[in-house]
Amino acid sequence: MGSKRIIIAGTGSGAGKTTITIGLMAAFRKKGLVVQGFKCGPDYIDPAYHTAITGRPSRNLDSWMLTEDVVRGVLTRASADADISVIEGVMGLYDGKSPVEDSGSTAEISLLTQTPVVLVVNVHSMARSAAAVVKGFQALNPNVSIIGVIANHAGSEGHGELIRQAVEKECGIPLLGTLVRTPEVRIPERHLGLLPAVERGELEPLFEQLGEMVARRIDIDRLLALAEAPPIPSNSTFRLFPAAKKLRTTVCIAIAKDAAFNFYYPENLEMLVEAGAECVFFSPLAGESVPDGVDGLYIGGGFPEEFAAELAAAEGSRTSVRRVIESGMPTFAECGGFMYLTNEIITTDGESYPMVGIIPGRTRMQTKRAALGYREAYGLAGNFLLQEGETARGHEFHYSTFETDEELPRAYEVQSRFGKKQEGVLRENVVAGYTHLHFASAPLVVERWISACLAYQEKRMAPSANKGGSR
Repeated sequence: MGSKRIIIAGTGSGAGKTTITIGLMAAFRKKGLVVQGFKCGPDYIDPAYHTAITGRPSRNLDSWMLTEDVVRGVLTRASADADISVIEGVMGLYDGKSPVEDSGSTAEISLLTQTPVVLVVNVHSMARSAAAVVKGFQALNPNVSIIGVIANHAGSEGHGELIRQAVEKECGIPLLGTLVRTPEVRIPERHLGLLPAVERGELEPLFEQLGEMVARRIDIDRLLALAEAPPIPSNSTFRLFPAAKKLRTTVCIAIAKDAAFNFYYPENLEMLVEAGAECVFFSPLAGESVPDGVDGLYIGGGFPEEFAAELAAAEGSRTSVRRVIESGMPTFAECGGFMYLTNEIITTDGESYPMVGIIPGRTRMQTKRAALGYREAYGLAGNFLLQEGETARGHEFHYSTFETDEELPRAYEVQSRFGKKQEGVLRENVVAGYTHLHFASAPLVVERWISACLAYQEKRMAPSANKGGSR
């Protein structure tokens, strides 16, 4: 028996797939269904919306960062107890790593997982031409199963009827619904500061409104029927976290998690747990210190610049982070976490806020985006997580630049479509940089981190052991 899953893809960014995905999730939940969310590509913000609506962690399906088996494994594992899985696409259906093939695109995820696609089309200022757009998407790769269309930004119900006639006659698939332009019902322009609003529940009334609108305008029951899909192709010998070796002795890793630091792939944390780590959370933003008795530190991405004043004021938290790093605790910091470990953050208005000060230098915010895109990271000498010559895959997305007056050892050499550059900073027990790594692209990173934490634990407990004490 198959399972229900659907991809909501767009003809391009701005077509409205996020609005429709959120609305569908809310509508399905209102019908009493268990909904599992996914996002194609490396995005963190849309999955936060999904998680808030479904009550379940949304996960990324990325066919460039991850192998085919891992993509299928993530989907299978997370959707096992769900009534329907809703996968939000990225950019346009065929947009990904390459302009000449489907690599890294929503289309590739559809093919790898045999998941049907509903295409969202911005039909503003078109009628019969909408059928030409849909027909072109069908023709570019006929193996991609586009099973229906949703017309967005229609001028009226009558406009939607014109689209329906054209699409159903010329393309042979149903128009599942039409959303008429409603300026007052829209997701605010997405930027980093929206995530705290999601976490505080401030957007819940909007999400409920979207769910009601989608339930009125889209044939939910027909979409559910079309979402029937075959079992996800799998390799019976495949294990999602193949290199995770469970240790007899558990180590404990402190993870910074609050409104300033919350960009973590769920699989990264799950791989740590499966390899033998207990994960405990603390909030630098709330002034909390690194918990006692931990053996490793993970400070993920986020937007510390949005909370620079509060982080600077939380001196006790900054001191505790600096103290444990100076004690030798194995530490991994990415993007926002990297910024937090520098001497200061300088905002776009020129204000300077002191940070942890473990990395000599400063991060300076700018109004223009500094980096965006996939990265293949090659470990450099001294990197205890990703050793010299080894590779992992990830991405960068940030508006700040790192400045330093010192010659510092770098963490990675990263390959992008613009060429290679050295990135990040190393010190003996710290790997920090802008690149967000997906651990499933290099599982040995997890094994090495656990081993380093175990060595630190033995060192930390030695004085107590000599006195006859224990942890």
